[in-house]
Amino acid sequence: MAGVVQDMEITSPPPDGISDLSFSSQADYLAASSWDNQVRIYEIQPTGQSILKASYAHEAPALCVTWSKDGSKVVSGGADKAGRMYDVATGQSTQIAAHDEAIKSMNFLDQGQQILATGSWDKTVKYWDLRSPQPIGTVALPERVYCMDSRQQLMVVGTADRHVVLFDLNNPTTIFKQTVSPLKWQTRTVSCFLDGSGYAIGSIEGRVGIQYLNEKDQTRNFSFKCHRDDAKNVYCVNDISFHPVYGTFSTCGADGTIVFWDKDSKQRLKSLPKMNDTIACTTFNRSGNIFAYAVSYDWSKGYKFAAPGNTNRIMLHSVQDQDIRPKNMPQQR
Repeated sequence: MAGVVQDMEITSPPPDGISDLSFSSQADYLAASSWDNQVRIYEIQPTGQSILKASYAHEAPALCVTWSKDGSKVVSGGADKAGRMYDVATGQSTQIAAHDEAIKSMNFLDQGQQILATGSWDKTVKYWDLRSPQPIGTVALPERVYCMDSRQQLMVVGTADRHVVLFDLNNPTTIFKQTVSPLKWQTRTVSCFLDGSGYAIGSIEGRVGIQYLNEKDQTRNFSFKCHRDDAKNVYCVNDISFHPVYGTFSTCGADGTIVFWDKDSKQRLKSLPKMNDTIACTTFNRSGNIFAYAVSYDWSKGYKFAAPGNTNRIMLHSVQDQDIRPKNMPQQR
């Protein structure tokens, strides 16, 4: 997307709320899950133009989506209590996971191509080997899963009532540590550092917490305010996405803004122009030079504001190196 200055809109976006976005780690293919029960897969061309390549359906709203590590499969979870997998090569979709309630989050573990973790409102995390119809492990949690992320040996699950459950993926069926969010209000999103040494957590009150795992790093923990306006209105932090190269990160909010941050220098790097609607979810592509974000209703004001005329757009932002590079890193020559 060299030379693209203005953010470009993806063609054929979902007609209903966009719940999650995920780029393949192998190519510029973007998957989007939506409240219209569909998961769509787009090819992003070097020009920034997009082509809708495929779609498949859940039987209720699709709430989360991610890619297998080798880029050959897309998996998604939905309010139909099912995890579904789309095979890019064959174009076939199959059910590969099941819970007693909606599946809200899922992640492929770094330990193996085929092991998938699913988190549900039924207060469990289940692990699945995609070659087997039964889970290979189930862990009971204190509350419903709202968000989940994994990187390296770390998996972090944020649940209702501000519980944060940490897993060491060397022993995935045992809870490694259970704690409470450093933020005072409901957890909205969680994202692991690239090296698995900690995580960022966002809440409904416009605040993000940076948390390290090791005792010796605890002094580096901090929280900061974001997604608030001059009138002292406070907005949800809807998503946190780490840059795949630099480890800096983005936050997006119900205030229609996106900000890039450097946690190590505790500085704001760049703010994108404010949108007229809420930003529901975000993701970087594998090289970090394309940033996708969904301008879509985020349910922060309840069902009464989920109007048929709401905007649903997926935008592509061409990431400039100086906007995302850490402050203390010298510029590449």
